[in-house]
Amino acid sequence: MPSFDIISEINKVELKNAVEQSNKEVSTRFDFKNSDARIEQKDLELTIYADDAFKLNQVMDIFHIKLAKRNVDVRALDPQDIEKISGDKVKQPVKVKEGIEQETGKKIDKLVKDSKIKVQASIQGNAVRISGAKKDDLQTVINLVRKSITDIPVQFNNFRD
Repeated sequence: MPSFDIISEINKVELKNAVEQSNKEVSTRFDFKNSDARIEQKDLELTIYADDAFKLNQVMDIFHIKLAKRNVDVRALDPQDIEKISGDKVKQPVKVKEGIEQETGKKIDKLVKDSKIKVQASIQGNAVRISGAKKDDLQTVINLVRKSITDIPVQFNNFRD
């Protein structure tokens, strides 16, 4: 029975490269001279530091551009609230979402069942497995999920015949 998995993951190496390139650009730009603006990464948690909220947004824009150049989807970022450190200095934690959460998995499962396509969807940890008798039905599900799920980046892998 043909099947595939719907997953949501990012390339961690490209994320690290984007962080390093952003830090390099921030350190060389004139408008950030004598500034403490930077991005720190601890696995899938980023912290963006800046002198004020405006510069923090500029650093975030630079980071988004670097991510886009490296084909890392910015929908995987989950920015938290901006926190004041001392004086005008601020920081913003950013979590990197990886894997399909339970709620999103249920949403995909319901979407597939409501579409009346003859396939089965099952949630398997951080992935959703779709299986069906015909490859055409599976391709229809892929198109349906691509159009409907827009809040996280999704990939389709592990195709089996």
